[in-house]
Amino acid sequence: MRSLKTLVGLMFVASLSNAQGTDQPSVYAVRIDSNIKLTGKLDDARWMRAQPIEINYEIQPGENTPAPQKTTAKILYSAEYIYFGFVCEDTRSSEIRANVSDRDKIFEDDFIIVFLDTYGDKQRTYEFFVNPFGIQADLMRSGNNEDASFDAVWYSAAAINDHGWTTEIAIPFKSLRFPSVVEQPWNVLLGRNYPRASRAIFSLTPIDRNNPCLPCQGAYLKGIKNIETTTSIEFIPYFVGSSSGSLNDEEDPASGFENHPVIGRVGGGVKYSPDPGLLIEGVLNPDFSQVESDAGQISVNTTFALFYPEKRPFFLEGSDLFQNRTNIFYSRTINNPLGALKVSEKSGALSISYLAAADRNTAYIIPGEEESDFESSEHSSFSNIARMRYDLGNESFLGGMLTTRNGSDAHNYVGGVDWNYFFAGNYYFRGEFFYSDTKELNDLNVFSSNRIFGSTGKTASFDGESYNGTSFRTDLRRDARDYSFNISYRETSPTFQAQQGFVTSTNNRFLTLDQSYTVYPTNSFIDRAYINVEAGLHFNYDGIKKERWLVLSGGVQMKSQTNIFIGTLLVNEELFKGVYFPRLPRLLVEVNSQPSRVISGNFFGQFGHFINREDSPELGTGHNLNLRITLRPTNRFQLDLSYARARLSSVATQELFYDGYIARTTATYQFTSEFFLRMIGQYNSFDRIIDLYPLFSYKLNPFTIFYAGFTSSMTEFDQPYGFKQTVRQFFLKLQYLWRS
Repeated sequence: MRSLKTLVGLMFVASLSNAQGTDQPSVYAVRIDSNIKLTGKLDDARWMRAQPIEINYEIQPGENTPAPQKTTAKILYSAEYIYFGFVCEDTRSSEIRANVSDRDKIFEDDFIIVFLDTYGDKQRTYEFFVNPFGIQADLMRSGNNEDASFDAVWYSAAAINDHGWTTEIAIPFKSLRFPSVVEQPWNVLLGRNYPRASRAIFSLTPIDRNNPCLPCQGAYLKGIKNIETTTSIEFIPYFVGSSSGSLNDEEDPASGFENHPVIGRVGGGVKYSPDPGLLIEGVLNPDFSQVESDAGQISVNTTFALFYPEKRPFFLEGSDLFQNRTNIFYSRTINNPLGALKVSEKSGALSISYLAAADRNTAYIIPGEEESDFESSEHSSFSNIARMRYDLGNESFLGGMLTTRNGSDAHNYVGGVDWNYFFAGNYYFRGEFFYSDTKELNDLNVFSSNRIFGSTGKTASFDGESYNGTSFRTDLRRDARDYSFNISYRETSPTFQAQQGFVTSTNNRFLTLDQSYTVYPTNSFIDRAYINVEAGLHFNYDGIKKERWLVLSGGVQMKSQTNIFIGTLLVNEELFKGVYFPRLPRLLVEVNSQPSRVISGNFFGQFGHFINREDSPELGTGHNLNLRITLRPTNRFQLDLSYARARLSSVATQELFYDGYIARTTATYQFTSEFFLRMIGQYNSFDRIIDLYPLFSYKLNPFTIFYAGFTSSMTEFDQPYGFKQTVRQFFLKLQYLWRS
């Protein structure tokens, strides 16, 4: 068997071969002596010095066909900024789709696209977008994954005219990370989103659908030289004030409502970057609350913990560096920290990241074979998360990661390696292996259960036991224009725990095969159609077969930006809590449509047989539905309506197990790009609770913000009480970014 060192060497050589085999075009940036004042109109005379760059290719739905509208880009740079200017001509300018909205909410609009690979290694790519009102969005791409939590400080302006629209972007070099070299080795992709009958995308370079590496198909950005790598310092102090109240007994409407004292909280953070490759960030008494409320998820008949995305600013920046598919780090398990520190450095192909936090109230996810539990506690803990990754070029890398949590005479350590090898133009060989060592908390008041971890004899209760475990996954994937497949194997031992992560299911071995074939009709109302077959097996560590499934599905991408997906489980059998269910047929339907600027929507439904996952499981028939509709009667007002419903009744007796819904309405009026008012209302019929969340928001940039809002929960009690307020809170938050 070849050694790991030999394998890494072969991966490196093959990746270099892939990189050197590409014939990328070049575009040029022209240096200017002083900064440009953005108007969105490209009316500064210095734009005339820039090289015009034609964005000529339609890459969707056309396949590198001539773009139906003309788009021209220009690039300048000064000592402090890189500038991009776009002229987006439109012979039907009255059909431009654009809204005045909060940042990162423009992806159904017209917008321009700037991708920057500042290390030239096709690994991590900054993505910037601007719509015709100058509203910004930004993402961070790593491989084929886009991190929507990424935010940077940059500037934009745009203007609509009779012939289309124009925009200017200024990105501070302090907002980017790049190597300390004389001439920068950047790659760039420039494009335009043009949503009409179809969602058309125009590109500077042709894009080969047989090559899944999008950053590999951009252009060299030449001419950026002698950028001063000055020290950058940021201070972000904040103040939060709140006043809350609650029922003395949340289950007794007659217990009386108590108003608690007004409290204030002050803290802040500092970011220090001595050069573009190194970033040090620390926070003291941070505000890790969140203003954006979690959308309700139906938890009935769900035996595993629900995943909620991270929304707290400290954890968002650079979060992609800590992500892996095993999810050994989930930042929301750091619950109420006294302080935290984060360090990241990129030197050539090597990236190192480190995060530490002292948590005052530790949270736990206790995994299992058929269920998991989530518990919070008053116990303190200290966490360390370390990540190292060596990039081999063209999306290939070799990495390692370690997480530790210590506290209250207990610990959890998880460490391992992961890799991704991109080869032969459209193949990926990926994998992850992690080992855990756990010494449980010895406190049955926090968690007590009769669950056993497989046949190990170890209990799920916090009774001070010690154990270790492993997690492994690997897959071979082909992403291509027509035929794609993925062969995947993963296993998690009964006693594997990643207390700093989101690992809910253990004692399992999965083998899956997924295949799809795609066609691209021309001169048709269909832009794309595909068929997919997925088969899988699931065993536990004792060799007992838990699941077997075969899914046949297909979909079409139609005109009017309407996508339809239909799937059926031809084979679906499961062993749950000792009861074997040989037939669980089910139909899946999804429709997603954006026919105009005014309305868009999504529907997803599952219909058929489900297991009622109680202590005595039983076969049921029912459905799970999710419906979302967005209305934009003006370009400043948006109304989002969502409805999720779950119903299940017994096949044998027709007894109703459950039937309920969560309805949510969000109304937002955006006065300017910085200032909006929003009201969220939600009713959960399972818990009979109404939640209200009015909010005033002023956001000068992602980090200079002012919020003022109110939260209220009202529970429906039996007569004569009816709806009664159980929890209420007023709050305001002021945070300011000072940058040098």
